[in-house]
Amino acid sequence: MKSYSITPVSARDEVAAMHDRLTAFNGTRMKPLIDAPRWESDLLGEVDLRFEEGLFIERERQHVAPLLEDLPVDATGFMAWFEQLGREGPGQNDRLFPWLAQEATLEQMRWFLAQEVAGEAGFDDLVALTQVRFPARAKLEMARNFWDEMGRGHEAGMHGPMLERTAAELDLAQCAGPTVWESHALANLMAALASNRRYAYQSVGALGAVEMTAPGRVSLINIGLRRLGVSAEGRQYFQLHAGLDIRHSREWNVEIIAPLVAADPATARPIAEGALMRLRAGERCFASYRHVLGVA
Repeated sequence: MKSYSITPVSARDEVAAMHDRLTAFNGTRMKPLIDAPRWESDLLGEVDLRFEEGLFIERERQHVAPLLEDLPVDATGFMAWFEQLGREGPGQNDRLFPWLAQEATLEQMRWFLAQEVAGEAGFDDLVALTQVRFPARAKLEMARNFWDEMGRGHEAGMHGPMLERTAAELDLAQCAGPTVWESHALANLMAALASNRRYAYQSVGALGAVEMTAPGRVSLINIGLRRLGVSAEGRQYFQLHAGLDIRHSREWNVEIIAPLVAADPATARPIAEGALMRLRAGERCFASYRHVLGVA
């Protein structure tokens, strides 16, 4: 089945326009408001966008369906399958990241990070949205994960502002060129899964895939940033996640995914869908980045 990265130009333009609309929608849908005098018309417009969002997610589910034909649904078998994604899943061991560590110029690294920041949907908010009405064991682990994201109550340790400090030091707001649609699609995917309860289990899988696969990539990004002279403060986000996400992944798998599947084998497929959709979205990003950056 074709992925967006190899669709014809006209179709690519249509997909990019859709993700521009969803990006704008996701930029406002969760913001606290003091008043909404046009709430009726806003709601009508939101219906159209949420319908478009749903069609996007259903297409993504169809794309990963062939990879789920022999999916184990017992907890032990499923966890072996899930953890294998961290080694051999879509987008893993992409040559982009050794290149960033060893060869990228500062301008190339800045462009890459500007794309990554645009694709960042806010892990803390995604966890908070996902945990609603889950069983106590899963909810408690998501709470512990969220507390780490919140710097355990200290503003200086909050993960979101750490990434903002990287962006400020490298002046990513001034990077030339638009954000590629694949980066917007990744953020839109994660926001859609966490914001819609019909995709709650897919969100669990997607977030688990992030925790499982991030450490190797962020470690290489940190090496590249250090090579290019970025300060320890500017690299803090990547240094931290190179180690912390290993623990987060282990605990997410043990405390959330395995118990959910053990309690109800029907949850295995949507959790697997979410993981694969997230990894495929990352794979599309890496291919697009390599194309723009000229990575051999």
